[in-house]
Amino acid sequence: MGKYTRLQSDVFSIFASTAWKAENLKTYPANLMPTAPGDEYLRISILASDQGVNSSSTAGLLIVEIFTPRNIGPNRAFTIADILDGYLVNKNISLGTGRTQTGRVSVLGEPQPDRDNSSLCRTKYSIPFNFFGV
Repeated sequence: MGKYTRLQSDVFSIFASTAWKAENLKTYPANLMPTAPGDEYLRISILASDQGVNSSSTAGLLIVEIFTPRNIGPNRAFTIADILDGYLVNKNISLGTGRTQTGRVSVLGEPQPDRDNSSLCRTKYSIPFNFFGV
């Protein structure tokens, strides 16, 4: 299994956990959206570069787009960002060979109207990571 596949497994293990499921937040990978995701959900993107410490490593950004109903203000999106902090900030994740380390939130954007669905606002939450392969 390659470094990108192992990185993806580490990241998505967080969102497959029992604790995360108890948060009751619908979460989808960037390229797998249901036809009707609802009025509140998260979309996860892993932006990896080849800037690791060796050929088995990589670094990049984990971007979580937080979708909430429009015209309710930023409070719900920021509440969800606080929940995400508990799962993502300064964590070590390892499902086997290799380890993913996250840092601190680098960007929490202001909620903006979603260009694809005018009834939603989108808030970008991003956090840097390093994946160290073995």
